[in-house]
Amino acid sequence: MFDLAEKTLKIAEQLGADEAEVFIIHSRSITADIKKNTIESAKDRSSQGIGIRTIVNGAVGFASTNIVESIDETVKVAVASAKIRESDPDWRSLPSNSKYPKVSGTFDKKIEELGLDECISLTGEMINGALSIPNINTTSGSFSTTISKQMIMNTNGVEVIDEGTGVSGFVDVITTEGDISTAYDFEVSRFLDIDTFNIGKNASDLAIRSQNGISIEPQKTNVILHPFAFSDILGNTFEPSLDADNVQKGRSSLIGKIDEEIATSELTIVDDGTLHAGIETSISDEEGTPSQRTEIIDKGIFRSYLYDNYTAGKDDTSSTGNGTRHSYASTPSVGSRNLIIDYPQSDVIAETEEGVFINTVIGAHTANAISGDFSVEARNAFTIKDGQIGKPIKSLMLSGNIFEMLNNITGAGADVRKVGGTIAPSLRISNMSIVG
Repeated sequence: MFDLAEKTLKIAEQLGADEAEVFIIHSRSITADIKKNTIESAKDRSSQGIGIRTIVNGAVGFASTNIVESIDETVKVAVASAKIRESDPDWRSLPSNSKYPKVSGTFDKKIEELGLDECISLTGEMINGALSIPNINTTSGSFSTTISKQMIMNTNGVEVIDEGTGVSGFVDVITTEGDISTAYDFEVSRFLDIDTFNIGKNASDLAIRSQNGISIEPQKTNVILHPFAFSDILGNTFEPSLDADNVQKGRSSLIGKIDEEIATSELTIVDDGTLHAGIETSISDEEGTPSQRTEIIDKGIFRSYLYDNYTAGKDDTSSTGNGTRHSYASTPSVGSRNLIIDYPQSDVIAETEEGVFINTVIGAHTANAISGDFSVEARNAFTIKDGQIGKPIKSLMLSGNIFEMLNNITGAGADVRKVGGTIAPSLRISNMSIVG
């Protein structure tokens, strides 16, 4: 990796680049897919790719390839694309070499040593877990492991190498007798510590409990959102407003809100790229800026937007280490790392006299990312009465505004889950509108 990156940067400079950056990633993944109670396919795949950014007179060019032998031509394309672009007056420079934090819990030797047969066996355990509950079929699902190694090198002295592992399990089930009901469950981890049998069993148990739902009247009430439901809504409403690019383009409700109270005083939200065993943890972001812990909301007070290197330059501030890439074939943009939702935990269901509990939602992607308004369909929802989960609800729509929600949080459970890069408990929100 080092020799390839160094060679690439030299070629870029020889071709006239003022600055250049190389992003290289090697990865191996094993994936087994489930369909109708059987393992439909299993694949062990390795891949590599190289992305190259070049800057000429303040203009940025980019090209990528997954063929090492084509690196010379790819660099030429990147430099040529920079030369034909107009200079960007907001461009400052690529990140410079810095002191990088130590991180932990990002690599598991057991995952590295796991083979295709073991992955197939663990996938079968998810199916077995699901079928351990009578009158259930699995409709889809997957189990996957990933090992990745990436390098970022640029002409400003950045040289970052990071290795990581990950594992995930997901299963979707449907009832086979009586009222049709579906449910799913999943887990992600940096370690080979997820219980695949329980993933299947939990999904089936939820589907069975969701049968024979009742209808309820439109009302405003307490709503407890499972981490799956809350994270889905948060990611499509609140997170876009944190993106400094959206702020700079006038597409955020948080413009001018720094140091203002925007949430209940008991709520803290942190973006932490250094979190132990976080799914998005690494020593740097994906353009070489050191990872850090950024307080977004501190006891209800809004403290910071999220910046990558480019948006930080536009605001004459420092990057928060939130430059992320979809793949080697894309340039960095702003993205959250490990978004931690912190609220005092208790037995929130037992403390709720009346309300509803919602496990998952559908349609959060249709939310208004600027205003924070949303209207979603709730799935696997239940009534709450006198501190206990009651009857399943047949059909339920939930609507609201994320900024009002953050002010109306009145409780949190101890059931903290990692939902991708979001770490959240179940949260109770008062006075929410539901329509049965």
